[in-house]
Amino acid sequence: MAVSSSNSTSAGGYYPPVGFHFKVEFVGIGNDNDVRFQSVGGLSVEYDSESYKEGGENRYEHKLPVRTKYADLSLKRGMLVNSAVIDWCKKAFQERKFTVAQINVTLMNEEHQPLKTWNVFGAWPKKWSVSDFNAQENSLVIESLDISYSYFTVN
Repeated sequence: MAVSSSNSTSAGGYYPPVGFHFKVEFVGIGNDNDVRFQSVGGLSVEYDSESYKEGGENRYEHKLPVRTKYADLSLKRGMLVNSAVIDWCKKAFQERKFTVAQINVTLMNEEHQPLKTWNVFGAWPKKWSVSDFNAQENSLVIESLDISYSYFTVN
């Protein structure tokens, strides 16, 4: 079934976008290779809540929203030998020089046009890891980044 850029089928119904066509842009950091990741996770937000007991009302407690909290952004890709994003991480981990960044995660259609963009603000590297090396396997070296951030907006 062919899908047009407006996410509709030929019969006029809606067809959800695929989750494998996206790019990750570190604003002001990186190059064309630094937008290619194989997975993105952690684009979620939730409210912390506080219970309030009302005098005379014994059947239930009121739950009130207090503040939002955002999960860490998780990025994975095949390891790059030269990467400005990894240089940004190394400055934080090796020199303790933290620079916050803006990260844009863009979901795209089959014509490479943006469908939705998550703009992540106040991002800093929290964890950087590389997959195990094993001479008995035929696998790529995968680097993983966990990034803390203040908040995101969706466009």
